[in-house]
Amino acid sequence: MREPEPEDDGEGEDEAEEPDFPPMSVSAQVVDRHSGRRRLKAAMWPPRLSRGQLLVAVLLFSLGLGLAIQVRSTNDHHSQLRGARQEDLVRILDELDSRQQRLQQEKAELEQSLAKLENSSNQAKEAQEQTRKKVTELGVLAGTVRATGPGIVLTVDDPQGQVKADMLLDTLQELRAAGAEAIQINDVRVVVNTYFTDVSGGGVQIDGKKVSAPYRFTVVGNPQDLTPALNIPGGVVRTLESHQARATISQQQRVVVDALVDPKTPQYAKPAPK
Repeated sequence: MREPEPEDDGEGEDEAEEPDFPPMSVSAQVVDRHSGRRRLKAAMWPPRLSRGQLLVAVLLFSLGLGLAIQVRSTNDHHSQLRGARQEDLVRILDELDSRQQRLQQEKAELEQSLAKLENSSNQAKEAQEQTRKKVTELGVLAGTVRATGPGIVLTVDDPQGQVKADMLLDTLQELRAAGAEAIQINDVRVVVNTYFTDVSGGGVQIDGKKVSAPYRFTVVGNPQDLTPALNIPGGVVRTLESHQARATISQQQRVVVDALVDPKTPQYAKPAPK
């Protein structure tokens, strides 16, 4: 009898047979190694640096070079000092001490000179400031600059035309005596040589300029002194009222005297020697 053939379960067909590659020769391995090195070298050279990396590299190189030069210079100097004789070292120290003393002396002299210059400059500035202040004060008195400050405004109405030059002059003298510092009547600045004259047909001339009622006195001064001086019994206000004129006084915190005069050079008067 024939023996039954073994059954094929199919497991052998499922297993994949591994490819059988022939072993690589030695020459092929060498070629492959060289090819890998070339690819690695091509990837690394030339180096691809960013702008920031390049700047950092330059700075580091410069810093290292500077430190190297400084260290070398210091070492050379120290080497020279180590090789110097004791007498030379003493002489070098003496020279350094002398130089330091000279520098300290020069510094002190410069500081003294600076202090003198600053003092002189401050004195010059103070003198200039005082001069400017004095010029302004004299300008107010001479009527060549505007003046402002507290004061009063005196308005004299003269409907009957009875106010004469002497009455205005008396009013001016009373204001000056009470401490008036700057005075303007209508549009005429009152100064030390101001004069009053009567005009035929009515009105008054002040320094040759005709002014007419109402007469308006703009006065810079202390209102608390000026007002009582005008209102004293028998004073300016009562005198004007007796001539049918009316005087009105207005105290103000700030008045402006803006009429100016042209200064005239004295024809005969000269400064007297001290």
